[in-house]
Amino acid sequence: MNKDQLGFLLHDSARLLRRAFERRAAEYGLSSAQWRLLAHVLRHGAIAQARLADLLEVEAISVSRLVDRMEQAGWVTRLPDPQDRRVKMIAPSDHARAMQSQIKSIAATIYTDALSDLMPQDQVALLTGLATLNQTLSAHLNETPAKDRKHDDS
Repeated sequence: MNKDQLGFLLHDSARLLRRAFERRAAEYGLSSAQWRLLAHVLRHGAIAQARLADLLEVEAISVSRLVDRMEQAGWVTRLPDPQDRRVKMIAPSDHARAMQSQIKSIAATIYTDALSDLMPQDQVALLTGLATLNQTLSAHLNETPAKDRKHDDS
């Protein structure tokens, strides 16, 4: 393998992980996009709808539609922003919080399956290498490095 394949490998790995999540999320009536939105809302707590659009790398109108469906299904709630009444905050519902450990368990299973053919030391090397890659790219793009963000397994 050569480094010219890096972008393709990363893209394909991310796509395959999304498909694995999509398959499991369907059991809960969630699309892949809804699953990702829910993961961010559970990770961050109440978060501005515009910030969600940035995190999901989609247009604000797309997030609005996702939130509409998820709110109707009982996964999230819209709250007013105490600092700016024009801003809507998206927060996990009680149902989503109750399901959080189950959601994390699904993520852990998917990640375990994805890494299962690698030796433990190769798993550590892969994850360390990806974290370093993200830090390097973040520094070049003047973004917050992934290691400084609040993380969980979902």
